[in-house]
Amino acid sequence: MSADKILYVDDEPMALKYFERLVSPLAPVITALSVEQGKAVLRERGDEIAVLVTDQRMPGAHGNELLRYTREFHPRIVRMLTTAYSELGEAIEAINSGEIYRYITKPWELASLHADLRNALELAQLRNERDHLLREKLLVQQQQLLGSRLASLAMLGAGVVRADSNAALHRYARTALAAGCHMSDLAWHQWDHAGLLQAEARRGIAIAQALGRWQDEFGDDRTPERAFALLAQALGGQAQGDSVRLSAAAPLTALLDAAPGEVPPDGASAWLAWLLWWNAPVELKVAEGGAAGEWTLRAASAPEEAAPPPDWLERVIEQFAEGPLDR
Repeated sequence: MSADKILYVDDEPMALKYFERLVSPLAPVITALSVEQGKAVLRERGDEIAVLVTDQRMPGAHGNELLRYTREFHPRIVRMLTTAYSELGEAIEAINSGEIYRYITKPWELASLHADLRNALELAQLRNERDHLLREKLLVQQQQLLGSRLASLAMLGAGVVRADSNAALHRYARTALAAGCHMSDLAWHQWDHAGLLQAEARRGIAIAQALGRWQDEFGDDRTPERAFALLAQALGGQAQGDSVRLSAAAPLTALLDAAPGEVPPDGASAWLAWLLWWNAPVELKVAEGGAAGEWTLRAASAPEEAAPPPDWLERVIEQFAEGPLDR
């Protein structure tokens, strides 16, 4: 939905009607009689609003409170204040504190009012386009980070176990995709390249150490019942013979989708460590008869599976890039 509406807030009903009549040829107008009504409109229809214009002097809360609220919760909206000439000091203070883009003096002069609002609507459109480009850029960065982490896990797995780890890493990647692995929106502006590399290096060291500890803890007895009991204990699930029931998929994706800067606890590495240790096919399915979001891990009914193709890592990274990471 494209934001194209102007919200005007004033405690005088006649002022609301007059503003709407003057401005509606430019853009659809939504009106509110108080700061609280204005906040309610923003909560319900904030995505539709491009420009906010508010009167300053109203009973109860003043317009500058609504401007501060909008700056905090809807920073994309262009904010304007309309005041009587005698209140220009308050308007100037609002500009200096960053609360508004421009002020409009009362009584309004039609040509000037239209010019100011056209400029505000154009600015809102530019902000929308900027935000769209920024979201696309952030999505690409998130996808790249997922791919980089998966490649790092492949290298860590090869260094932890003596046997071939390729199949186990392939299973880990497939289950992460099946479980809907995705990253939440990240505050990328807080990271420079060197800082992110250092944070990811610390993360990799912590994972490598945890993988080694889990290998020692699991031991040498790989009978299915014991193996899945160990897995249930490590993941916080419920063991059911040669299967484990999980209430959520988070333990299956924690090494890939955690925010940068978070050093994963030992438990986050348990699923990958177990796959490297078990080194046999495993099936992941939505749990039957359970609550939404429950999953079942079980030993594969067909013990033989095809070897991963040589380019499996590249294919999986492409699948992460193609998938909707903001769902």
